[in-house]
Amino acid sequence: MKVASLALALLTMVSCAWEAHLDVDKFITQSVTGLGSQTEAHSATWHLGEEEEWFVEQEAGLIRFTFADGTVAEGVVQIIGTFNPEDSTFLWAWDHSSVQEPLREHAKLAREFGVEHQLSGYTNRKVTCTEEDAWEFTAVAARLAEANGAYRGDAGGPWVYMTFGEINLSKQE
Repeated sequence: MKVASLALALLTMVSCAWEAHLDVDKFITQSVTGLGSQTEAHSATWHLGEEEEWFVEQEAGLIRFTFADGTVAEGVVQIIGTFNPEDSTFLWAWDHSSVQEPLREHAKLAREFGVEHQLSGYTNRKVTCTEEDAWEFTAVAARLAEANGAYRGDAGGPWVYMTFGEINLSKQE
């Protein structure tokens, strides 16, 4: 009888662990899908992806997009990490010397998620991964932080992955 109870308990624990893993996978998939929908909405409304320039002012915590017609889109920013296409590595902002501390909060949420669910890709400072993985990390951070969207900007070699808040539009004179 004790053996049967122990076997049932072990089976239940394995089953629960498997379900938790499936929930994490579902959360990640939904995060990527949700970010895709957000990006489509931003593209349709204020033409994200068609900007002539982008700029992050770390001291102010702002990202600014400028467009050919003089439109400026600006919002608060968080940096999630950088992806280096030369060696296919992602360096998390939560421990990135080039990222000011106040801009690391969303990346820290992703790290906490990784710790909670034992996901080494989220808890190791630097990970070998694909660009798709870098977007996945960013999508999870965006969802955890309830960000308004995310952006990947070319920093002259590495790509910077960021989340942003509500966007304010204005026209330059």
